[in-house]
Amino acid sequence: MHAIRCKLSASLAGWVVLCPGLLASVSPAAYAAPPASAPSIETSVSKGFAYLRATQEKDGSWSHYPAITALALAAFLRNGKTEVTEPAVAKGVQFILRAAKPSGAIYTAGNPAMELPNYNTCLCLMALTATRNPNYRPIIRKAQAFLETSQFDDGENIKPSDATYGGIGYGADPDDHPDLGNLSTALQALHESGVPANAAVFKKAIVFIQRVQNRKETNDQAWAKTGSGDGGFVYDSTGESKITNATGGATHTSMGTMTYAGLESYIYAGVDKNDPRAKAAYNWIRGHYNVKEHPGMGDTSLYYYFHTMSKTLDVYGASVLKDTTGKAHNWAQDLSAEIIRRQHPDGSWYSTNSKYWENQPGLVTSYSLIALAYCRKK
Repeated sequence: MHAIRCKLSASLAGWVVLCPGLLASVSPAAYAAPPASAPSIETSVSKGFAYLRATQEKDGSWSHYPAITALALAAFLRNGKTEVTEPAVAKGVQFILRAAKPSGAIYTAGNPAMELPNYNTCLCLMALTATRNPNYRPIIRKAQAFLETSQFDDGENIKPSDATYGGIGYGADPDDHPDLGNLSTALQALHESGVPANAAVFKKAIVFIQRVQNRKETNDQAWAKTGSGDGGFVYDSTGESKITNATGGATHTSMGTMTYAGLESYIYAGVDKNDPRAKAAYNWIRGHYNVKEHPGMGDTSLYYYFHTMSKTLDVYGASVLKDTTGKAHNWAQDLSAEIIRRQHPDGSWYSTNSKYWENQPGLVTSYSLIALAYCRKK
């Protein structure tokens, strides 16, 4: 992840880098092992709800931050709660509405290193859309327009030949540059809020998506010509991956989260799942099917991996995934069982691996409940 000083950057919707103290109010107690026997998915979700209710701030937020608040709201909304039935949702929505700016962006101003306008706006746009409240349409339309103008394109005199063309970044720093994590989150937000797949923002995004895929046939970047060609995805168009070699050096290794995000992005951009680009990504997923760890990264960013895996396989439309050995997997059943197994007695989820702040229960509980919402649909 590029240096962004001290930021909450859940790019990958989940490569999270937080300022010390941002989530101090919700730091977990000493790690407690999950119970040996897991409850039902409904019971697990109810316990997760109780945890989020208990940790909501007086101003309606979680951690006083729009992005985390939006993820918590999505956890409720995607699991069937509404503003009418759930007071925590009503209060959280009001916090987000107060963060809306005249530009259409939705974020908390004050600390430039923490603003992350694009990322915060994406998650808040999805949360407001999920309420299905028509009163929010004006704010939703302005947020859509803000995200569309944040794309790296001719508006900034960036031509299609430029490696950054079609991408979207955090939007906070003068040296901001695009990455697949932010782009995929933006495309999901635009798709869910009603922007059609043939819109210019999606067409331009395909140019960038191809440049982060390990596929020589459609990636015109030099790094891809000597890459694995395995169909998976890396983090950005420079070929950056978060997976390093044995000596800690950089690699162009395809990543689990990014490959799911890349496939999801292709689908939102109107690329048919039988298209060779999408098929190559899905074949990588088939060869790396895993609900126990993040492929190549173990327990690092594991819950964001669960979150990204569930939403991508949902939008892809496969109830059963057949891996490259021919074994069939009911992915929703497998994944929900693993997530439930990892729930802590207080209803939260968090990891002992603090990288990307997955030791923070408010954030990780939201990821887990969103993933379970996708699993429940199958």
